Amino acid sequence: MAGVSPADLSPGDRVALLVPGSARYVDVVLSLLVRGIIPIPMDPRLTESERAGILADLEPTLVVTDPSELEALALGWAPGDVPLARPMHVTSGTTGAPKGVYSGVLDVQAAAALLAEERLLWGFNAGDVNLVVSPLYHSAPLRFAIGTLLAGGRIVAPGAFEPAAMTAAIAEHRPTSMFVAPAHLQRLFEHWDEHAWPDLDSFRLVAHAGAPCPDPLKRRLIRVFPEGSTWEFYGSTEGQFTACRSEEWLLHPGTVGRARPGRTLAVDEDGLIWCAVPEHARFTYFNAPAKTQAAWRGDAFTVGDLGHLDEEGYLYLDARREDLVITGGVNVYPAEVENALAEHPGVTDVAVFGVPDERWGQRVCAAYVGPATAEELTAWARERLSPPKRPKDYQRLEAIPRTLTGKILRRSLTQVAPSPPPSS
Repeated sequence: MAGVSPADLSPGDRVALLVPGSARYVDVVLSLLVRGIIPIPMDPRLTESERAGILADLEPTLVVTDPSELEALALGWAPGDVPLARPMHVTSGTTGAPKGVYSGVLDVQAAAALLAEERLLWGFNAGDVNLVVSPLYHSAPLRFAIGTLLAGGRIVAPGAFEPAAMTAAIAEHRPTSMFVAPAHLQRLFEHWDEHAWPDLDSFRLVAHAGAPCPDPLKRRLIRVFPEGSTWEFYGSTEGQFTACRSEEWLLHPGTVGRARPGRTLAVDEDGLIWCAVPEHARFTYFNAPAKTQAAWRGDAFTVGDLGHLDEEGYLYLDARREDLVITGGVNVYPAEVENALAEHPGVTDVAVFGVPDERWGQRVCAAYVGPATAEELTAWARERLSPPKRPKDYQRLEAIPRTLTGKILRRSLTQVAPSPPPSS
C-alpha cells in the first residue's frame, strides 16, 4: 500500500483501488464514501505502463494493489448512511488520454438527493439480493451493489464472470437483481441451453446496458425473466441519461428510453445528445479543465454520442461517440491503443477499429504499416494494454486510408477486416 496510512485519510482524499472486486471491496468503497473519501476503482489487469500514466493524472492519496490491504480500509458503515461522494471512475476519450470523472465531496443535501433518486428509480430495499455479474471497477455494477447494501439488502459476488458459477449463485442465493451487459446474457443463455435453465422467478430487476442489445437477444430476455423485471438504461461513466422498461421497448423497438427522473434530454442540430442534470449530478474531468468545458453547455453535458428523439421523448442512438469500440460492454478508445502500438519500432502508422462480433458485440482490430509481425505486436500489446484493449486481429497494409486532413477512414478498414469467427 503506497502513500499515507488509512488512519490519516480525510474528506476529499482519493484512494486508488487496483484489486479484484469482492464483497469486501464494496464494503471498503462504502466505508470511504460515507466519510467523503473518494475511491478510484481501476481495472487490476492494467499493465504497469497503463497504471503509471493514469495515476500520475489522478494524484491519489493512497494506492491499494494487494487485496489483503483492504482490511485496513474497512472503517465501517451502516444501512441508512449517506455517501458524501461518488467514486471517481476513469474514462478515456478520442485523445486516448484516460481521465477521472470527479464530483468532489457533496454536501449532505446533495448527497441525500443522489441516493434518493437511485433508490426511487430502482426500488432498492432490505429484501434485495444483488448478484454482481460485471467487474466492480465499472460504474454500473458498483452502483447497483452500493444501492442494495445501503437499503439493507445484501450482495453476492462470485468473482470473474463464468456462466456455471453465475448459474450456481442464482440457484443458491435466489437473487432479486443483477446488472448485465448483452454479452453476459448471450453467454448465460448459451450455457443454459446446453445444460439446464435455473429458476429465474426470484428476479424483480434485471438491468442491462453498456452495448447495443441485438433484437433477438432482447426479446428472449423479456420472455425468460419475470414480467416487468427487465430494464435497459443508457448512460456513461459521466452520468445517466435514460431508463426503459422492456414493456416500453416492445412498444418502441430500438429505443433506449426516455429521460430518467430529474433529467432532460435534447439533441442539437448535429445530432449530439445532451442531458441536463441536477446540481448533485454534475462532474468535472479531474485536472482537465479544457475537456470539462467541452463537455458542458449550461447544466447539460454530452459524451459525444449521436441520436434522435421521437415525439414522445424516446431516445434512439444513431452512433456512439466517435471511433468508440464497445467489446463485451467495455469501452475501448482506438487512440489509446494506437498510441501504445505506435511505439513499436516496426510500426510506422497504425489504425485501430472495431468489427462486429456475435459474442462480444465488437472486437478490437488493428491495421498497421511497417515490418512488424502480428506475433510481435501481440506480445507488445500484452505488455502495455489490459486484455479488452488488445487487438484480436492485425492487418499489415501499404498505407492507412485517411482523409485529406489526415483523419483515419475507419469505415473503409472495417470493410476489409477479417470476418468474425463463427460462434461455438
